[in-house]
Amino acid sequence: METVHSIFDFTPTQKTYVTIGTFDGVHIGHQKIIKDLIAQAKADKKKSVLLTFFPHPRMVLQKEASIKLINTIEEKKLLLEELGLDYLIIHPFSKEFSRLTALDFVRDILVNQLNTSKLIIGYDHHFGKNREGNIEQLTEYSYLYDFSVEEIPAQDIDSVSVSSTKIRRALLNGELKTANKYLGYSYSLEGKVVKGEQLGSKIEFPTANISISESYKLIPKSGVYIVKSTIKNVTVYGMMNIGNRPTVDGTEQTIEVHFFDFSNDLYDTNLKIELLYFIREEQKFDSVAALKNQLIQDKKTSLNYIQNNM
Repeated sequence: METVHSIFDFTPTQKTYVTIGTFDGVHIGHQKIIKDLIAQAKADKKKSVLLTFFPHPRMVLQKEASIKLINTIEEKKLLLEELGLDYLIIHPFSKEFSRLTALDFVRDILVNQLNTSKLIIGYDHHFGKNREGNIEQLTEYSYLYDFSVEEIPAQDIDSVSVSSTKIRRALLNGELKTANKYLGYSYSLEGKVVKGEQLGSKIEFPTANISISESYKLIPKSGVYIVKSTIKNVTVYGMMNIGNRPTVDGTEQTIEVHFFDFSNDLYDTNLKIELLYFIREEQKFDSVAALKNQLIQDKKTSLNYIQNNM
């Protein structure tokens, strides 16, 4: 897969099959659309193109909404590459770009820039200034500019019963099983290991403190999770706490991972943490000793889950 960082840097030498969207999460519904696009493009000896935008349009047009996203842009790229796309175009979204009329978008972007032969799009897709463009207009323009439009009908999308909004809600509610089912993979957090207050080491539960640089990345509900990571090509399991550490009067959210049977120094290492199971909500304990006793129980729960499910 070739990644292009602007529509205007894309110079196709042959006709393309295109789909457009933010595709946050690249969930099972998205995967169905993209796999269909790729299959059709290959069958007709065309190139498959996915056009997406960054920042997310709502981050530009509705700043007060402060939307949190399922994927960072790098995570999205990796997920899309695994599906086998020919081209991923990540176009910078701006207020100026949002003012393109529907006609301008079709003529200047789809036809002249992307060399679109076929557009595969959801039944409820809107585009152009004030979201004025819809599937009916696309169909009209397709006759004028000689490309075809394939509408993904409501029943195909609704039968999957999944959306990025539902996944975000599930993650924020601690419904990890539901979120992972909809995603088709385990939700993950990725960041650099930084120094913490080292309380974990004092109670025999040393942790790697994860710092996530992308402020727009959705952090799931506070609590304790069973997780796994790959460190130097070895799969390592552990448990992770997201929260403010109320037992020691913490005031800032931290993400701390305790790996089982692992003691190497991880400072400044970049780790991807896959969330497998939500154990419990964060609690405030009467003492550090009580916290340690609960962590011992959490570890037993985690090891039992890993033994029976991994």
